[in-house]
Amino acid sequence: MSGRARVWTLAAIVLVALLGTVGYIYSVRREQTQAVAAAPPMPTRPDLAAVTSVPHVVFRSTAAGGDYGRVAVVPLSEPAGPRAFTPIACDRVYARRSEAVCLHAKPGMVTTYRAQVLGPDWSVTRELPLSGVPSRTRLSRDGSLVATTTFVAGHSYTTPGRFSTETLVTRLADGHSTNVEPFQLIVGGERVTSADRNLWGVTFADGDSFYATAASGGRTWLVRGSLGGQRLVALRDDAECPSLSPDGTRIAFKTRAGQAPGHWRIAVYDIATGKATILAEQRSVDDQIEWLDDSRVIYGLPRGGEGPSTSDLWTARADGGGDAELFIRDAWSPAVVR
Repeated sequence: MSGRARVWTLAAIVLVALLGTVGYIYSVRREQTQAVAAAPPMPTRPDLAAVTSVPHVVFRSTAAGGDYGRVAVVPLSEPAGPRAFTPIACDRVYARRSEAVCLHAKPGMVTTYRAQVLGPDWSVTRELPLSGVPSRTRLSRDGSLVATTTFVAGHSYTTPGRFSTETLVTRLADGHSTNVEPFQLIVGGERVTSADRNLWGVTFADGDSFYATAASGGRTWLVRGSLGGQRLVALRDDAECPSLSPDGTRIAFKTRAGQAPGHWRIAVYDIATGKATILAEQRSVDDQIEWLDDSRVIYGLPRGGEGPSTSDLWTARADGGGDAELFIRDAWSPAVVR
Protein backbone atom coordinates (compact mmCIF):
# COMPACT_ATOMS: atom_id res chain seq x y z
CA MET A 1 0.00 0.00 0.00
CA SER A 2 1.41 3.39 -1.00
CA GLY A 3 2.02 6.13 1.53
CA ARG A 4 -0.89 8.18 0.21
CA ALA A 5 -3.23 5.17 0.52
CA ARG A 6 -2.15 4.61 4.11
CA VAL A 7 -2.87 8.26 4.93
CA TRP A 8 -6.36 8.04 3.43
CA THR A 9 -7.03 4.76 5.23
CA LEU A 10 -5.94 6.28 8.58
CA ALA A 11 -8.09 9.34 7.92
CA ALA A 12 -11.07 7.14 7.20
CA ILE A 13 -10.56 5.21 10.44
CA VAL A 14 -10.30 8.45 12.45
CA LEU A 15 -13.42 9.81 10.75
CA VAL A 16 -15.41 6.65 11.52
CA ALA A 17 -14.25 6.76 15.17
CA LEU A 18 -15.13 10.43 15.44
CA LEU A 19 -18.57 9.89 13.93
CA GLY A 20 -19.12 6.98 16.32
CA THR A 21 -18.15 9.11 19.32
CA VAL A 22 -20.38 11.98 18.24
CA GLY A 23 -23.24 9.54 17.69
CA TYR A 24 -22.75 8.01 21.13
CA ILE A 25 -22.68 11.42 22.84
CA TYR A 26 -25.80 12.45 20.94
CA SER A 27 -27.57 9.23 21.94
CA VAL A 28 -26.62 9.62 25.63
CA ARG A 29 -27.69 13.26 25.72
CA ARG A 30 -30.99 12.41 24.02
CA GLU A 31 -31.65 9.71 26.64
CA GLN A 32 -30.76 12.14 29.44
CA THR A 33 -33.07 14.79 27.99
CA GLN A 34 -35.88 12.28 27.73
CA ALA A 35 -35.28 11.11 31.32
CA VAL A 36 -35.35 14.68 32.64
CA ALA A 37 -38.53 15.40 30.70
CA ALA A 38 -40.17 12.27 32.08
CA ALA A 39 -39.08 12.89 35.68
CA PRO A 40 -41.50 14.61 38.06
CA PRO A 41 -40.73 18.31 38.52
CA MET A 42 -38.46 19.26 41.43
CA PRO A 43 -40.40 20.98 44.20
CA THR A 44 -39.98 24.73 44.16
CA ARG A 45 -38.72 26.19 47.39
CA PRO A 46 -41.21 28.59 48.90
CA ASP A 47 -40.33 32.26 49.12
CA LEU A 48 -38.86 33.05 52.56
CA ALA A 49 -40.55 36.45 52.85
CA ALA A 50 -43.92 34.95 51.95
CA VAL A 51 -43.61 32.21 54.59
CA THR A 52 -42.51 34.58 57.36
CA SER A 53 -45.42 36.92 56.60
CA VAL A 54 -47.89 34.32 57.95
CA PRO A 55 -47.86 32.28 61.20
CA HIS A 56 -44.87 29.92 60.88
CA VAL A 57 -42.39 27.65 62.62
CA VAL A 58 -38.68 28.48 62.69
CA PHE A 59 -36.28 25.60 63.30
CA ARG A 60 -32.83 24.15 62.64
CA SER A 61 -32.94 21.77 59.69
CA THR A 62 -31.29 18.39 60.32
CA ALA A 63 -32.01 16.88 56.90
CA ALA A 64 -28.89 15.44 55.25
CA GLY A 65 -27.36 17.56 52.50
CA GLY A 66 -26.03 21.01 51.87
CA ASP A 67 -28.69 22.72 54.01
CA TYR A 68 -27.90 20.73 57.15
CA GLY A 69 -27.79 23.06 60.17
CA ARG A 70 -29.39 26.00 58.39
CA VAL A 71 -32.40 27.77 59.85
CA ALA A 72 -35.56 26.83 57.99
CA VAL A 73 -39.14 28.09 58.06
CA VAL A 74 -42.48 26.43 57.23
CA PRO A 75 -46.03 27.77 57.48
CA LEU A 76 -47.80 26.76 60.67
CA SER A 77 -50.66 25.57 58.45
CA GLU A 78 -48.38 23.23 56.46
CA PRO A 79 -45.56 21.99 58.73
CA ALA A 80 -44.77 18.97 56.54
CA GLY A 81 -44.60 21.03 53.35
CA PRO A 82 -41.55 22.43 51.52
CA ARG A 83 -39.33 24.53 53.77
CA ALA A 84 -37.88 27.95 53.04
CA PHE A 85 -34.27 28.44 54.12
CA THR A 86 -32.59 31.44 55.66
CA PRO A 87 -28.90 32.22 55.04
CA ILE A 88 -28.10 31.47 58.71
CA ALA A 89 -26.74 28.24 60.26
CA CYS A 90 -27.24 27.71 64.02
CA ASP A 91 -26.84 25.09 66.72
CA ARG A 92 -29.76 26.61 68.62
CA VAL A 93 -32.29 29.15 67.32
CA TYR A 94 -35.30 31.00 68.65
CA ALA A 95 -37.46 33.66 67.01
CA ARG A 96 -40.19 36.22 67.42
CA ARG A 97 -41.93 38.27 64.73
CA SER A 98 -39.16 40.88 64.32
CA GLU A 99 -36.10 39.22 65.87
CA ALA A 100 -34.32 35.89 66.04
CA VAL A 101 -31.35 34.73 68.07
CA CYS A 102 -28.81 32.20 66.83
CA LEU A 103 -26.24 30.31 68.96
CA HIS A 104 -23.39 28.72 67.07
CA ALA A 105 -20.18 26.82 67.86
CA LYS A 106 -17.42 26.96 65.24
CA PRO A 107 -14.93 24.07 65.54
CA GLY A 108 -11.27 24.68 64.81
CA MET A 109 -7.88 24.65 66.50
CA VAL A 110 -9.75 26.53 69.22
CA THR A 111 -13.54 26.22 69.18
CA THR A 112 -15.23 29.61 69.17
CA TYR A 113 -18.80 30.44 70.14
CA ARG A 114 -21.10 33.10 68.74
CA ALA A 115 -24.50 34.47 69.65
CA GLN A 116 -26.16 36.74 67.12
CA VAL A 117 -29.39 38.68 67.06
CA LEU A 118 -30.99 38.73 63.61
CA GLY A 119 -33.44 41.20 62.13
CA PRO A 120 -36.52 40.49 59.99
CA ASP A 121 -34.30 40.07 56.90
CA TRP A 122 -32.06 37.59 58.82
CA SER A 123 -29.10 39.95 58.81
CA VAL A 124 -27.04 40.28 62.02
CA THR A 125 -28.08 43.30 64.09
CA ARG A 126 -26.13 42.58 67.28
CA GLU A 127 -23.43 40.24 68.59
CA LEU A 128 -23.97 38.88 72.12
CA PRO A 129 -21.44 37.53 74.62
CA LEU A 130 -21.16 33.75 74.58
CA SER A 131 -18.50 32.00 76.63
CA GLY A 132 -19.20 28.30 76.20
CA VAL A 133 -21.11 25.48 74.53
CA PRO A 134 -24.56 26.74 73.38
CA SER A 135 -27.44 25.21 75.35
CA ARG A 136 -30.65 27.29 75.54
CA THR A 137 -31.95 30.62 74.28
CA ARG A 138 -35.23 32.54 74.46
CA LEU A 139 -36.59 35.96 73.49
CA SER A 140 -39.14 37.89 75.50
CA ARG A 141 -42.54 38.27 73.87
CA ASP A 142 -41.88 41.86 72.79
CA GLY A 143 -38.39 40.96 71.55
CA SER A 144 -36.66 43.40 73.92
CA LEU A 145 -34.82 40.76 76.00
CA VAL A 146 -32.81 37.71 75.04
CA ALA A 147 -31.63 34.94 77.38
CA THR A 148 -28.72 32.63 76.59
CA THR A 149 -27.42 29.65 78.55
CA THR A 150 -24.04 28.06 77.85
CA PHE A 151 -21.99 25.31 79.45
CA VAL A 152 -18.70 26.76 80.64
CA ALA A 153 -17.31 23.63 82.34
CA GLY A 154 -18.48 20.17 81.35
CA HIS A 155 -21.68 19.50 79.49
CA SER A 156 -23.80 16.85 81.17
CA TYR A 157 -27.28 17.12 82.64
CA THR A 158 -27.16 13.66 84.18
CA THR A 159 -26.10 14.89 87.62
CA PRO A 160 -27.27 18.43 88.51
CA GLY A 161 -24.52 20.49 90.12
CA ARG A 162 -21.70 18.67 88.30
CA PHE A 163 -21.50 21.14 85.45
CA SER A 164 -21.31 24.90 85.32
CA THR A 165 -23.58 27.18 83.32
CA GLU A 166 -23.61 30.85 82.49
CA THR A 167 -27.04 32.38 81.92
CA LEU A 168 -27.23 35.94 80.66
CA VAL A 169 -30.19 38.20 79.99
CA THR A 170 -29.40 40.97 77.52
CA ARG A 171 -31.40 44.13 76.77
CA LEU A 172 -31.35 44.52 73.02
CA ALA A 173 -31.91 48.27 73.19
CA ASP A 174 -28.47 48.93 74.66
CA GLY A 175 -26.74 45.53 74.72
CA HIS A 176 -26.44 45.45 78.52
CA SER A 177 -26.13 41.86 79.83
CA THR A 178 -26.96 40.61 83.32
CA ASN A 179 -25.71 37.31 84.72
CA VAL A 180 -28.74 35.98 86.61
CA GLU A 181 -26.98 33.12 88.43
CA PRO A 182 -25.78 35.29 91.36
CA PHE A 183 -29.38 36.38 92.09
CA GLN A 184 -30.66 35.57 95.57
CA LEU A 185 -32.19 32.05 95.55
CA ILE A 186 -35.02 31.29 98.00
CA VAL A 187 -36.21 27.69 98.49
CA GLY A 188 -38.90 26.97 101.10
CA GLY A 189 -38.41 30.41 102.61
CA GLU A 190 -34.66 29.83 103.12
CA ARG A 191 -31.83 31.39 101.16
CA VAL A 192 -29.56 28.93 99.27
CA THR A 193 -25.96 30.13 99.18
CA SER A 194 -24.13 26.96 98.05
CA ALA A 195 -21.25 27.48 95.65
CA ASP A 196 -22.56 24.76 93.30
CA ARG A 197 -25.65 26.74 92.27
CA ASN A 198 -26.53 26.80 88.58
CA LEU A 199 -29.33 28.45 86.63
CA TRP A 200 -30.51 27.72 83.09
CA GLY A 201 -33.46 27.58 80.70
CA VAL A 202 -35.02 31.06 81.04
CA THR A 203 -38.53 31.70 79.73
CA PHE A 204 -39.86 35.26 79.97
CA ALA A 205 -43.18 36.32 81.50
CA ASP A 206 -42.76 40.08 80.89
CA GLY A 207 -40.06 42.75 80.90
CA ASP A 208 -39.06 41.92 84.49
CA SER A 209 -40.35 38.48 85.44
CA PHE A 210 -39.12 35.16 84.14
CA TYR A 211 -39.08 31.45 84.98
CA ALA A 212 -35.99 29.25 84.96
CA THR A 213 -34.32 26.16 86.42
CA ALA A 214 -32.16 26.49 89.53
CA ALA A 215 -29.98 23.62 90.77
CA SER A 216 -27.91 22.93 93.86
CA GLY A 217 -26.89 19.87 95.84
CA GLY A 218 -28.30 17.42 93.31
CA ARG A 219 -31.76 19.03 93.27
CA THR A 220 -33.51 21.19 90.69
CA TRP A 221 -36.33 23.71 91.13
CA LEU A 222 -38.68 25.65 88.93
CA VAL A 223 -38.08 29.26 90.00
CA ARG A 224 -39.73 32.59 89.29
CA GLY A 225 -37.21 35.40 88.92
CA SER A 226 -37.20 39.18 88.91
CA LEU A 227 -34.57 41.12 86.96
CA GLY A 228 -35.17 44.28 88.97
CA GLY A 229 -35.27 42.53 92.35
CA GLN A 230 -32.42 40.15 91.45
CA ARG A 231 -34.29 37.39 93.26
CA LEU A 232 -35.30 33.79 92.46
CA VAL A 233 -38.09 32.00 94.36
CA ALA A 234 -38.63 28.24 94.02
CA LEU A 235 -42.16 27.15 93.04
CA ARG A 236 -41.61 23.37 92.96
CA ASP A 237 -38.78 20.88 92.73
CA ASP A 238 -37.79 18.37 90.00
CA ALA A 239 -38.35 20.75 87.09
CA GLU A 240 -36.00 21.78 84.27
CA CYS A 241 -36.07 23.93 81.12
CA PRO A 242 -39.43 25.66 81.62
CA SER A 243 -41.53 27.24 78.89
CA LEU A 244 -44.46 29.56 79.57
CA SER A 245 -47.71 28.94 77.65
CA PRO A 246 -49.02 31.62 75.25
CA ASP A 247 -51.86 32.47 77.67
CA GLY A 248 -49.41 32.76 80.57
CA THR A 249 -51.25 30.27 82.80
CA ARG A 250 -49.08 27.13 82.55
CA ILE A 251 -45.46 26.10 82.34
CA ALA A 252 -44.19 23.09 80.40
CA PHE A 253 -40.95 21.55 81.65
CA LYS A 254 -39.01 18.32 81.70
CA THR A 255 -39.00 16.30 84.92
CA ARG A 256 -37.26 13.16 86.15
CA ALA A 257 -40.48 11.89 87.74
CA GLY A 258 -38.73 8.80 89.04
CA GLN A 259 -36.83 8.14 85.79
CA ALA A 260 -33.22 6.96 85.73
CA PRO A 261 -30.53 9.70 85.60
CA GLY A 262 -30.42 11.27 82.15
CA HIS A 263 -34.08 10.52 81.37
CA TRP A 264 -36.96 12.98 81.54
CA ARG A 265 -40.72 13.12 81.01
CA ILE A 266 -42.66 16.24 79.96
CA ALA A 267 -44.97 17.86 82.50
CA VAL A 268 -47.24 20.90 82.47
CA TYR A 269 -47.55 22.98 85.65
CA ASP A 270 -50.68 25.05 86.36
CA ILE A 271 -49.45 28.28 87.96
CA ALA A 272 -52.72 29.03 89.77
CA THR A 273 -53.23 25.58 91.34
CA GLY A 274 -49.69 24.22 91.50
CA LYS A 275 -50.86 20.97 89.87
CA ALA A 276 -48.50 19.23 87.41
CA THR A 277 -49.71 16.89 84.65
CA ILE A 278 -47.39 14.32 83.03
CA LEU A 279 -47.86 14.25 79.25
CA ALA A 280 -48.34 11.21 77.02
CA GLU A 281 -44.82 11.21 75.52
CA GLN A 282 -43.03 8.14 76.92
CA ARG A 283 -39.56 8.76 75.44
CA SER A 284 -36.92 10.79 77.24
CA VAL A 285 -37.07 14.45 76.16
CA ASP A 286 -33.94 16.56 76.69
CA ASP A 287 -35.15 19.85 75.28
CA GLN A 288 -36.66 23.17 76.27
CA ILE A 289 -40.29 22.64 75.31
CA GLU A 290 -42.04 25.11 72.98
CA TRP A 291 -45.81 25.72 72.90
CA LEU A 292 -47.47 25.07 69.55
CA ASP A 293 -50.63 26.73 70.87
CA ASP A 294 -52.49 26.85 74.20
CA SER A 295 -53.39 23.15 73.99
CA ARG A 296 -50.26 21.49 72.54
CA VAL A 297 -46.51 21.55 73.09
CA ILE A 298 -43.72 20.91 70.58
CA TYR A 299 -40.27 19.44 71.27
CA GLY A 300 -37.30 17.79 69.61
CA LEU A 301 -36.31 14.12 69.76
CA PRO A 302 -33.26 12.43 68.23
CA ARG A 303 -34.02 9.73 65.69
CA GLY A 304 -31.90 6.69 66.60
CA GLY A 305 -30.06 4.67 63.98
CA GLU A 306 -30.12 7.29 61.20
CA GLY A 307 -27.07 9.41 61.91
CA PRO A 308 -25.72 11.07 65.04
CA SER A 309 -27.41 14.44 64.53
CA THR A 310 -30.76 13.56 63.02
CA SER A 311 -33.84 14.69 64.93
CA ASP A 312 -37.55 15.35 64.50
CA LEU A 313 -40.13 17.62 66.09
CA TRP A 314 -43.07 16.05 67.91
CA THR A 315 -46.23 17.37 69.56
CA ALA A 316 -48.23 16.25 72.58
CA ARG A 317 -51.43 17.50 74.18
CA ALA A 318 -50.90 19.72 77.20
CA ASP A 319 -53.72 18.05 79.14
CA GLY A 320 -51.92 14.69 79.13
CA GLY A 321 -54.35 12.97 76.75
CA GLY A 322 -53.87 11.41 73.33
CA ASP A 323 -50.60 10.20 71.83
CA ALA A 324 -47.44 12.00 70.77
CA GLU A 325 -47.49 12.86 67.04
CA LEU A 326 -44.75 13.59 64.53
CA PHE A 327 -44.89 17.27 63.53
CA ILE A 328 -41.82 18.10 61.40
CA ARG A 329 -39.26 15.54 60.23
CA ASP A 330 -35.53 16.40 60.21
CA ALA A 331 -35.83 19.40 62.52
CA TRP A 332 -34.64 20.73 65.88
CA SER A 333 -34.88 23.85 68.11
CA PRO A 334 -38.39 25.04 67.17
CA ALA A 335 -39.92 28.48 67.65
CA VAL A 336 -43.58 29.20 66.83
CA VAL A 337 -44.12 32.69 65.41
CA ARG A 338 -47.56 34.22 65.01
